[in-house]
Amino acid sequence: MHMRDSFGSKIGLVLATAGSAVGLGNVWRFPFMTGQHGGAAFIIIYIFFIILLGIPGMVSEFIVGRHAASNAARAYDRLSRGKPWKYVGVLGIVSSTIILGFYSVVAGWCVQYLYASVEGEILGDAQYVQNYFQVFSSSIARPVAFGIGFIFLTHLVIVRGVRKGIERFSKMMMPTLFLLLLIIVVASCMLPGAVDGIAFLFMPDFSKVDGHVLLAALGQAFFSLSLGTACLCTYASYFKRDTNLVHSAAQIALIDTLIAVLAGLMIFPAAFSVGINPDSGPSLIFITLPNVFQKAFASMPLVGYVMSILFYALLALAALTSTISMHEIGTAFFHEELKSPRRVSAWFVTIIASVICVVSSLSVGAVPELSLFGMPMMDCFDRLTAQLLLPLGGFLTCIYIGWYASRQEVYMEFTNDHKVNRAFFKTYIFFVKFVCPTLIIFIFLDQLGLL
Repeated sequence: MHMRDSFGSKIGLVLATAGSAVGLGNVWRFPFMTGQHGGAAFIIIYIFFIILLGIPGMVSEFIVGRHAASNAARAYDRLSRGKPWKYVGVLGIVSSTIILGFYSVVAGWCVQYLYASVEGEILGDAQYVQNYFQVFSSSIARPVAFGIGFIFLTHLVIVRGVRKGIERFSKMMMPTLFLLLLIIVVASCMLPGAVDGIAFLFMPDFSKVDGHVLLAALGQAFFSLSLGTACLCTYASYFKRDTNLVHSAAQIALIDTLIAVLAGLMIFPAAFSVGINPDSGPSLIFITLPNVFQKAFASMPLVGYVMSILFYALLALAALTSTISMHEIGTAFFHEELKSPRRVSAWFVTIIASVICVVSSLSVGAVPELSLFGMPMMDCFDRLTAQLLLPLGGFLTCIYIGWYASRQEVYMEFTNDHKVNRAFFKTYIFFVKFVCPTLIIFIFLDQLGLL
């Protein structure tokens, strides 16, 4: 009988799963939201929602994945014994493959900017940097080539398997990512006027806290941990039976939050030292920050040059840890459902994601006719997953675990066969039955602009 692969160590499990959560959103979304929504007040609310929604949601997907020890579609099918709940897993597989496609476009931009930083191509005034991004992102060949190249790089990790590929590379990439982040944080915090940026990030301003801020923190807690993508379910299928699911979820949430906060310490001190108020989204990392690094280290051009290289290397690593997890979801599905070799299954995902990548990249500027509902296809893919598929997947998982799954089977998984976390089980069930679904409904309505 073929033995299914699994993570070989506790640290490998945590780093790989945390890597799936740590991504570009930690750099371009969390710091901006923290600064604009009350600083430390936003962080406190965010952590509150991590406890209320993030950790219970993660544990729910862990339970489904480890119980079945199979791909996401088969996992939900086994736990529900053939009932339609299996389509929750299919939903996650579809979502993750779409995200892998358009996410790789931005990841490719990061690699291009890493190359441009080494070559000194993005040295110039703010207008030059803005024009550079617009010209590059709207061209045909280079963005497509870098995006597909990034998917292929991900493919090379995936075909090596769980232990020799995902776990081994996570053990190298996550510490490297953390080290690069710390180096840039130290350099940023030593700049003149950096203390104003630190204060802006961490001084709590509860006067800014309103319903909008609560929804922003709630959404960040949900999306930052990759809930609803079937990633957590798939990775949990490689967990060993003695893995403490609650402790693992808490450790992963802690790592993800720590890196997001450090990203704020990397960006805001440097931005405030040169009087630039950073915005959010791709414009932050491809237009605003190159100008920030140039001005902040104007008296030390070599340091600014190195910081720019380290920053885009950091972004590329953060993107790669995420694309690996998204690729694995579909690869595991094709490998087990079609009974095809892993390398062939990985090619299925690579080809599908590459097509989405090409369409997304060209829709940004080179071929504006690639649009739907008046939006570039890249924005359509983003909205489809963020506004509909991911909240729906997270909601259905909580409903299933809380209301329909065998309580005894859920209990045995949660407690590792009566060995751990027994005192928290009733609290956990209450959260996934009532609290988590309610919070996800608020996320869904907010994403649709109905709140």
